[in-house]
Amino acid sequence: MAIFNPRALLTGDAPGAWSAPVPVTYDRRDVLLYAVGVGCHDLRFTFEGHPQFAVLPSFAIRWGSLGLKLDPAALPPSPGPLTIDAERCIEQLAPLPVPAAGQPCTVQVRSRLLAVHPRGKGGAFSEFETEVQDGAGTVCMRITTGVFLRGVAGLGDIDPFEGAGVTRSAKLGVPDRPADVTASAHIPANQAALYRLSGDYNPLHIDPEAARFGGFPAPILHGLCTYGHTAQLLLGAVCGGDPARFGALKARFSAPVYPGDTLQVLGWRDDTHAGPGRLLVEARVQGGLAGDRTVVNNAYFEHR
Repeated sequence: MAIFNPRALLTGDAPGAWSAPVPVTYDRRDVLLYAVGVGCHDLRFTFEGHPQFAVLPSFAIRWGSLGLKLDPAALPPSPGPLTIDAERCIEQLAPLPVPAAGQPCTVQVRSRLLAVHPRGKGGAFSEFETEVQDGAGTVCMRITTGVFLRGVAGLGDIDPFEGAGVTRSAKLGVPDRPADVTASAHIPANQAALYRLSGDYNPLHIDPEAARFGGFPAPILHGLCTYGHTAQLLLGAVCGGDPARFGALKARFSAPVYPGDTLQVLGWRDDTHAGPGRLLVEARVQGGLAGDRTVVNNAYFEHR
């Protein structure tokens, strides 16, 4: 059995120390490939010659926990098939720099550990915070990452342990009435194969044997690809595709999406929320390999 000791990494309930900044360089091809990889058809994000060419705000979600190095004796690493993206939140404070032809952009990324708690039988839930700064030192993006560790050497082999830190995971329901906003997208059979070219090479999403080892009947879509689809669908439906109007998107991945599914995103206006516009969000799939299911819940989208 695997032994977890997060108290060795976190003092009381305070977050851990920030990592040293890590430079991340990206070019036009990276930006275009990501947009296509999350099913975007808006030329502002898929054509570098568009007069309003921009970076999808969710592009930064891939950098969650980047730069953080943790003692494996306190938090043993899980292999890819046993590591599941559970929750993500990205808050846009300023637009990401847009690369020009032959002129890639470099941002600085730093991360810290927020919390580690038991989750289910033989599992753990780890949370991290990440900041992305542009060349002038402006924080563009703030990211919260929640990862479900389903085992270390095998499924469910983490011993019971005492958690540490303050979780940012929270339950959010949706009203019992028709949604105010709906948008949908078919997930092509090769969507996971395309998305992985942006750098997420977890075999869970491409190799049937790895998927079976992880407890799934077939390779599943990356959680962050589901996140990107949700983000670009909401951006188009609510904000007319204007990336400057993107505020924040928080999402919990409650069930996997499979290539071939049709993803339906629903939003309900949250009139109780003070500040920018906010929708309570769910995403659902009907039928397909795993039947009817809610795949994103406990979610919200904030917009300007």
